[in-house]
Parts: sequence; structure tokens; C-alpha cells
Amino acid sequence: MSLEGWDVRIGNKYKLGKKIGAGSFGEIYVGSNIANGEDVAVKLESVRATHPQLEYEARVYKTLAGGVGIPFARWYGKEGEHNVLVMDLLGPSIEDLFNFCKRRFSLKTVLLLADQLLSRVEYVHSKGFIHRDIKPDNFLMGVGKRGNQVNMIDFGLAKRYRDPRTNTHIPYRENKNLTGTPRYASVNTHLGIEQSRRDDLESLGYILIYFCRGILPWQGIRARTKKEKYDKIMEKKMTTTADVLCRGLNQEFAIYLNYVRSLRFDDKPDYSYLRKLFRDLFVREGYQYDYVFDWTLKKLQEKKMVDAQQQQQQQELSRQQPSRTAGLPQHHSTHHHAMRSAQPTTTAQQQQQAAAAAAAQQIKQESYYPQQYGYAVGARGLRNPVKTTSAAAAAAVAESSDPSYIPRNPVKLENTDPTFAPLHDPHHYSYMPHGAPAGPSWTNQPVD
Repeated sequence: MSLEGWDVRIGNKYKLGKKIGAGSFGEIYVGSNIANGEDVAVKLESVRATHPQLEYEARVYKTLAGGVGIPFARWYGKEGEHNVLVMDLLGPSIEDLFNFCKRRFSLKTVLLLADQLLSRVEYVHSKGFIHRDIKPDNFLMGVGKRGNQVNMIDFGLAKRYRDPRTNTHIPYRENKNLTGTPRYASVNTHLGIEQSRRDDLESLGYILIYFCRGILPWQGIRARTKKEKYDKIMEKKMTTTADVLCRGLNQEFAIYLNYVRSLRFDDKPDYSYLRKLFRDLFVREGYQYDYVFDWTLKKLQEKKMVDAQQQQQQQELSRQQPSRTAGLPQHHSTHHHAMRSAQPTTTAQQQQQAAAAAAAQQIKQESYYPQQYGYAVGARGLRNPVKTTSAAAAAAVAESSDPSYIPRNPVKLENTDPTFAPLHDPHHYSYMPHGAPAGPSWTNQPVD
């Protein structure tokens, strides 16, 4: 039963608002801090859940607190018949943005993301955890001046790979059930081998290739049962070499994948080497660390189009307004003046063309200065896409390959942090971490 529309208070500190997502784990709502009105995300889970995970996830967030790109867990407790986790409200997931960009990222965007994704995974590993469900849906962009910061979420399947007291690595085991998302799972995970740091990094490699290509070779496989499907995915992964998988891409992607696949179970990955691999490629390609992602440019271009359309509409409305002297007898001089002011059709068209040209030029000039403009799209949610009446958003939806994807209007913001480009007022974001119950087998599987 949805709690949307009810006056629900959480810990007497937060008020429940609009529902923005749902899944087998529970529901996600936008909430607000009663004291200051600040928006938060509220994750609910039934106290009768078969495989409760919120309390565990809250403990993981507490351990990871303070890391760059790790959302802050503000409150955890029980409220009525629900376990409740209150967290920072974040922006859209990278998967959402991938769909918004017609399911293909430029090399520059992939490399900008790779740098941050590697840093997030390294930090989590440094705290003694492996994530075990690395996928684009579990990385969300920030909001405001942190709009270009990648955030790592959904630690319901995370596991300690080191004993916190002795610091010893967990033992090698086999015959483990597949935990995570088959599309991005490592080969060893498919084989039933206990996961370790190398598996998170292999999953990250598949994500980067997915961003470059738009699809992975084992997507779309059909079978009669889930197990048969996962076996076919495993077979395809095992028979596809890194060189074949990365054919047509820069060699760094194959080098990355071969490296992480060669790691032994308890090896510590060389994160600096992997980051340098992609950073060197970034420099060789002549890119700048301006944090201009593909979606930044796309939203900027859409804004220019909307502005030009609005200007055209205003000009047409001004031409259609009746003259104040209509219906009154006019002297010849007045009539002649009215004739002259009724002529500017050609002039208006010229003004239109000039405005469009100026907008195009401004795109070129402003695209490389994200600290001046920050644009983002709204979030899709899991089961309940956010509705909007914006004409600009409707136009963007019509062009998108994903009909459930609802972009927001761009907003120009002041920026006080030169490192990050502002994106969107946080009150307009409506997406939050989601998870799945940590069941004994085949957990958290997407519909492929």
C-alpha cells in the first residue's frame, strides 16, 4: 500500500512526500526535513520482508560515511510497519542519462566517468567492502554544485572481504549462487566463485564497454528458464576474449579487462595504474577536464531550441495584437504610420534567423564553461515516472528512445565551486538509491 498523500512523519524529523520508485525491496519517496524544509530521500521496507536489507545497508553507509561520492545516511529506524532509511536526495542515475543520450556516450564522457567510477570502487574497497552489484543504475549524479560528482549507491548486497579485526582476506570458496546483475557479473561470479575486489572491477569494465558500444554481446539472450539464460550469458562471456569484446575501441579498454581478469582471488588491484591508463588516453585525445558530459551539451542545446521557440511565439503574439486605433477613422498620416508598422514580416523573419544563429554560436561558446551553466534531466524512477507539464520536457520525451524518461527543464545557477558545474535545483530531482533483497540465489536480476 502506497503511503503517498498521507501525513506520515519519520522519527518526528522528516515528512513523507511523493513516491518516486518501488521494487521488490520496498518503496522510495521524496521527503522533507520538518525543521528546514530540505528535501531528502526516504527508503521504506516492510518489517515483514523475507530478506530485510535496510538495516544492514544503513550500517554499511555508516562505515563508508565521509567518502567522496558516498551519500549520507541521515536516519535509520522503524516507523509503524516499515524499516526506514533517510538519505541524501541525488540526481539521475548514469543509466538514466545513458538513455537520455540515445544509449551512446562519447569517448570523452566515458573517460570522465571511468576516472570517478574507479575512485568510488577503490574507496569502498579501502573500507573493507566489495559492492557485488556494480551497474550503471547504482551510480547517481549529484545535485547543485556537486552536479558532476558520481555517487555510488545501493549497498544491500555489499560484503566484507576482510575481517575487520584481523584484516585477513575472506577464504576462497566455490559453488556460490550468483549475486548481482548477470549482464555485468564477472566470469568467476558466473562460475560460482566467491567474489572479491577483482570482480567489482571486471563489472566496471563491462560498464565502460557498454557505454562505448551501447550494448554488450550477451544482451537479449532468451531461454526457457532464468538458470538457462544465465548459463548462456556465462558461456558467451567466457568465449568472448577481451580483444574481441573491445574490437574497434581504444586499446586501453582491452588492456583494462585483461588486467582485471588476470588478478588472483586475494590480489590487491593497482587502482592507480588503471586510472592512469584512462587518464593518459584522455590527454592524448586532447580532452579537457571541464566536466562537460554528453548530457550537459544535450540539455544546453535543448535550452537554446526552447528559447528560440519562445522568442518566435512572442514575436507572433505581438504581431497578432490588434491596433489601438482599429475601428477609428484615421487621418492619412496615421493610416500611413499603421501601414508602415504592419510591414515587419520580413524583418521578424530576419530577427528569427539572427536569434537562431546567435544561439548556435552561444552553444559553442558556453559548452566549454560548465561552471556557468549546469543542466540535468529529471529521474525516471522505478515504477512511477515523474510527470511534468513542461512543454520542453514533453518535446524531449518525444525524441527519447525511452518513453518513460522524463527530462526536466534546465536552470541556470550560480556556482561557487569551480571544480563542479551546477546542474539543477535539488527540489526538481526525484530519484534515489534502490536495492533488492539479498536472497540466497539469483538476487537483484533485471529484465534484460
